[in-house]
Amino acid sequence: MANMDEAKGRAKEAAGDITDDDDLKREGKADKATGKVKDAVDSVKNKLTGK
Repeated sequence: MANMDEAKGRAKEAAGDITDDDDLKREGKADKATGKVKDAVDSVKNKLTGK
């Protein structure tokens, strides 16, 4: 699911660049960051559970 957030963020950020929409660019950056945080949490969880 984290990869989906990152992909959605990249798409929003690209759309914001094309349309010169700063709000959309910010949303895209936030979605990408959310995806990265989810990846980090999943990584820690997997290390703790041994998966």
